Amino acid sequence: MKPDEDRRSRLQTQPAAEGSAEIVIAFEDNRLATLLFGQHDQHLAFVERRLGVEATARGNHVALRGPRDSIEQAKRALESLYQRLKGGQAISLGDVDGALRMGAAQGVLFSAENGPRPTGGAATVGTRKKTIAARTPAQDSYIRALQRHELVFATGPAGTGKTYLAVAHAASLIEKGEADRLILSRPAVEAGERLGFLPGDMREKVDPYLRPLYDALYDMMPPERVERGLTSGMIEIAPLAFMRGRTLANSIVLLDEAQNCTSMQMKMFLTRLGEGSRMIITGDPTQIDLPPGQKSGLIEAVDLLQDIPEIAICRFSSGDVVRHELVAKIVRAYEAKSQTTP
Repeated sequence: MKPDEDRRSRLQTQPAAEGSAEIVIAFEDNRLATLLFGQHDQHLAFVERRLGVEATARGNHVALRGPRDSIEQAKRALESLYQRLKGGQAISLGDVDGALRMGAAQGVLFSAENGPRPTGGAATVGTRKKTIAARTPAQDSYIRALQRHELVFATGPAGTGKTYLAVAHAASLIEKGEADRLILSRPAVEAGERLGFLPGDMREKVDPYLRPLYDALYDMMPPERVERGLTSGMIEIAPLAFMRGRTLANSIVLLDEAQNCTSMQMKMFLTRLGEGSRMIITGDPTQIDLPPGQKSGLIEAVDLLQDIPEIAICRFSSGDVVRHELVAKIVRAYEAKSQTTP
């Protein structure tokens, strides 16, 4: 097989029913092709469900049959995932879903005459432990905004990757030496149990509120590196109330669940930004746990600051949910209810 065929894989167009087509893609490495197709071809089955095509694996070949646009989208997604495997990255069903979404956003039409077209690269963020590629156009814009702006807001429903990508970006800056400290924070809004009645010292009291940040951090960095960072102060995880009076220089600062900040807390947090620092603020405006009548500082800040060009505001929707397929359906159901409720 020629080098260009290895790079892009081989494409054959065969006769098919009117309005549809069949293509056969051959991948050079049998082992990687097996990983690409998934255990019991589950990745190909996912492609079939999503795009309404037929995908049949034979050795290191896969035959795709269906509407021309759909099989072109499937081909581009499979080739993109194969390149990731060649680069030493693992892929999951979530990655297959992401590749299909990105392929649909690129809107490249099938063209047998011109042959395979180069696959557009999704934005990525990488640490020593793993590299994460954008799975939706909104994630792609978000990663690029994180790379270009010192202050980024990300709003939208749960499961869209707001916090996960923010922690990944923060960890990458620490590893590259572009920031001296990583500070992760959340407002400790009480949801049924008061902090004073929880057992343990202050750290043990607030840890449950910050556990999602710990989980994301351990997913990005080796556990021993995280523990050393926590011990030395290079990584700090603290509730929002502990930020008052501080100036955070040469740091990457992430405020998660920011919809539960009051207006005064948000103003206080934003004014902590020091020289050489970057801030990322994430939250879901539909899940506010503040007392009735209390305005969310996140909603107010996005409204007040949206016209400042140095500040990026990224908005996610239910269509950007990258967790289990049911999560997106659940989010849409709640959104529909909120729109019909007076």
